[in-house]
Amino acid sequence: MYKKDLELHVRWGKLMASVAEVIGKRPKDLNGVLFLIGVQELGQGPVPFSKEEKQDLMHIAICKVLSYSGYYELKGTDKDGWPHWERVKPLPHFDLLEQEKLLKMHVLEYFEKEHQLIIYP
Repeated sequence: MYKKDLELHVRWGKLMASVAEVIGKRPKDLNGVLFLIGVQELGQGPVPFSKEEKQDLMHIAICKVLSYSGYYELKGTDKDGWPHWERVKPLPHFDLLEQEKLLKMHVLEYFEKEHQLIIYP
């Protein structure tokens, strides 16, 4: 395992433990953390969400975290308070593993910037 990959793995583990302390259980995976970010960004939870709304919440989270690198920009919210994002530059072409690493790095940045949760190796 490369040094950067190991650092990401350690930081991710610390984030998962910190999230578990806050919500009372450990998210299963990246999708679970993205769902939590989506709910946080929507600001209307916790309430029961439909399957489609859960997918929309994960989209909100992905747009939010990738906005740190300028891939998405918030355009506003609709009448129900749901944020709408616009892609402003093309996403890199990565395989699934590289996509997951990119998202994890941005999720860590989200928690460090938005919630002052510092997760260092």
